[in-house]
Amino acid sequence: MAGGKGKDKEHPLKPLGVTPKKDIAKRETKTNTAAKNAVKKRTPQKRNTTKKKKTERRFSFGKHIIFPIFLIAFLYGLWHYRYALYYFIEKKVEKRYEISLTDEMRIYDVLNRHNNHLYGLDISHYQGSIDWSESLKIQDSFPVSFVFVRATAGKDLEDRKFKENWKALKEHGIMKGAYHYYRPNENSIQQAINFINTVSLKKGDLPPVLDIENVPSTQSIDSLKLGLRRWLNRVENHYKVKPIIYSGEDFYNRFLYEDFEEYTIWIANYNFFVERIEPDWHFWQFTDKATVPGCREPVDVNVFNGDSLKLKKLILK
Repeated sequence: MAGGKGKDKEHPLKPLGVTPKKDIAKRETKTNTAAKNAVKKRTPQKRNTTKKKKTERRFSFGKHIIFPIFLIAFLYGLWHYRYALYYFIEKKVEKRYEISLTDEMRIYDVLNRHNNHLYGLDISHYQGSIDWSESLKIQDSFPVSFVFVRATAGKDLEDRKFKENWKALKEHGIMKGAYHYYRPNENSIQQAINFINTVSLKKGDLPPVLDIENVPSTQSIDSLKLGLRRWLNRVENHYKVKPIIYSGEDFYNRFLYEDFEEYTIWIANYNFFVERIEPDWHFWQFTDKATVPGCREPVDVNVFNGDSLKLKKLILK
């Protein structure tokens, strides 16, 4: 019917495959909202803190253990070396020559640990001229009971200070002994004769000493032992007393122990951690750095393993 009022409006056709802008906006809004919700709902991943806590506990435990152990060790060290520390703090006097604090404290400590033993020196021309009229005290505190003097070395050498020291010790009434420095590459009998011609031992003197420290370069160890035995026998036959053998601990244990057990042994050992004389050592030389009034140079110091009665049993009758 042309021109009638009830005619229907036309609806535009939607193009195929095209989404309206409003629908696209709605979908984007829904997608963004879902993504935000997903972020909110996501549970954060837990870190494994168990191992870290265990490490922290161990470190904390270690700190609490190490400090007390260190403190106990420090206090024990103070107690263990209390005499040496006392000497350094209270009794230290002006030094005559350079000596390390460690050496000085050890000397005092060892001597104090052997206060029921006797102390002695051994000297040679290396100490120069000694004023024996001064008080004979090691480190100005410990009395000297005996002195060994080097008399000879090898087959033809006489210590240039021997006669001077030997005479002075006799005049001052100090118990004395003489020693021979053995040269392993020289004839043993000639060395024994050199000592016998130089040293006159009397009643009250200590036995002669054989000082052996080095291995030979021109003969075997067996030949060395044979030469030592010849020297010892020759000297014993002359003085009618068995000599003393002096050597370093390592040398004695390696080369002499099994063949010369019957002799009085004088051992040199300067090890800082050796604090007491061994039961089988008769004499122990523990330092070469001690101070003595009247002597400008450092001296060797020895501990005798016994008292005055035991020492008197060794002397010439």
